[in-house]
Amino acid sequence: MIDPALQRDIATLALPGLLIGHGVITPGNESALLDEETASIKSNIMEVRRASGTARIVARELLAQLGYSGVPVPKDAAGAPVWPPGIVGSMAHDDRIAVAAVGLQRDFGAMGIDVEPAAPLPGDTLALIATARELTAIAGDPLKGRLLFAAKEAVYKAAYPLDGTFLEFQDIRIDLVAKKAITKNGRIFTLHWCTASHVVVLAFAQA
Repeated sequence: MIDPALQRDIATLALPGLLIGHGVITPGNESALLDEETASIKSNIMEVRRASGTARIVARELLAQLGYSGVPVPKDAAGAPVWPPGIVGSMAHDDRIAVAAVGLQRDFGAMGIDVEPAAPLPGDTLALIATARELTAIAGDPLKGRLLFAAKEAVYKAAYPLDGTFLEFQDIRIDLVAKKAITKNGRIFTLHWCTASHVVVLAFAQA
């Protein structure tokens, strides 16, 4: 099941060679988990497994378009998805929506995605995640605060497989005007996003 309006917005984020999609988290989607995926997901909470199943339904549909049909996408020890050789990708979900993005490693060096509800970010959370320069740039716009949060989450997902380094929110600097992000390690990522019923942010570096 998809949200047609959200899918139209998400389609605007796609690039040549990069596939992106979403699914509505629906009862029964937990049954879509393959054995290897089920074994790698430690949580027994139904909502967690249902969201994970939804994300993998989306991911497998995208992977099939790249010639990888029916492959599992388990989690590694750190909780990150394990993609087939030659693939880079990312998945995310909130309480209602799961999203995934995939591409070929020959085209993309890194990729991260995040989804958040299109609702203002609480002020106390914004104070924790934003640098002084970022706070000035968003001029107190609470929805831009949510965008900033999602962007940093997406960048972290893109950067971690490259360096294996844990990044705090303050270790990632976001320039929404330039649509760029840079980490404390000097990694630079391009940002694409849409804001409708949900905020979806894609962070990527081309190979």
